[in-house]
Amino acid sequence: MTSTSPPPPALTAAELISSVLALRPRLAVFDCDGTLWEGDAGKDFLYWEVEHGVLPPPVAAAVIPRYRDYEAGRVPEDVMCGEMVQIHAGLPVADLERAGEEFFATLIYPRIFPEMMDLVARLAETGCELWAVSSTNEWVVRAGARRFGIPGDRILAASVRSRDGRATDELVRVPTDGGKVTAIREVIGRVPDAVFGNSLHDFDMMEMARAAFAIAPNSGLEAAARQRAWPVFRPELLRQEPSPRWTRSSHEGSS
Repeated sequence: MTSTSPPPPALTAAELISSVLALRPRLAVFDCDGTLWEGDAGKDFLYWEVEHGVLPPPVAAAVIPRYRDYEAGRVPEDVMCGEMVQIHAGLPVADLERAGEEFFATLIYPRIFPEMMDLVARLAETGCELWAVSSTNEWVVRAGARRFGIPGDRILAASVRSRDGRATDELVRVPTDGGKVTAIREVIGRVPDAVFGNSLHDFDMMEMARAAFAIAPNSGLEAAARQRAWPVFRPELLRQEPSPRWTRSSHEGSS
């Protein structure tokens, strides 16, 4: 029988920071959901805004079944992530920014990985240029990145154009899978020295980087990381009791 060697041990927080700083990166790119904080903020925000009446009732009624189709594999990732920003067409951008901030402050902030916040701060001290790249909507990503000291003009997230202070349904970008690489090339225009991700949706941009780090990787990315000898780090928060998250309630109905 052929034996399978066990995966290498994950880095400690101190080892992660020292390994990254040793590279002396000038440009570092971070995925957000599952990498800087625990869980899927894009999904949680969708249910949160439905429950809080952010979306018009007809839109809210239609988007939940659509999201279930996505979870069942009947809607592609990039299509669903695009629709999750397009559904805000006609709403004031200022209201969406306030909603993103309120949501992040109450639901996602407790789920931030402290070790990653420490790492980002240490990189900032060295003068490293920091970017956040995510398929979650820009209103939530911007609210989260601000906690890490990442400027609003260094965010590449799912977004639509605005007109007269209101969101439209015209997509600007949906950075997921290969779309993350496209966004980095078009906007940043340089190869990152270090990229951090947690899922196969981050694989393409991790592979383009000079160095890649798998943070709390799912099984698919962990296998890829093992093949490519990418360091793995598992935040302490994931080994503790579950963090607060949005609970889908009766607005979903029965499945």
